[in-house]
Amino acid sequence: MARLSCSSSTAFFLIFALICTIDVMAQSPGRAVGSVRPTGGEGSLRLEQCGGACAYRCSATSHKNPCIEFCNMCCKKCLCVPSGTYGHKEECPCYNNWKTKEGGPKCP
Repeated sequence: MARLSCSSSTAFFLIFALICTIDVMAQSPGRAVGSVRPTGGEGSLRLEQCGGACAYRCSATSHKNPCIEFCNMCCKKCLCVPSGTYGHKEECPCYNNWKTKEGGPKCP
């Protein structure tokens, strides 16, 4: 009986691992399992997606027009916008490292 219990738990584990592997592969077609890019990664957007991404990025600020203007400029150069409405600039090095003449951040 103990032997049957051990083999059934091993079979359960193997089936569970197989289901998880299939689920991961289904979520990232055409990519290796370890190469999924985090949201907001550099080059993750197409040019026509910049407007929507910047509208969301700037949705929480009281300075919407300048935010959207600079965000779109940065997105067109970097093809990425960090996730969320604030912070997370490390997701997009180009966006994060583009500075003004004074050394401040160019991108919101």
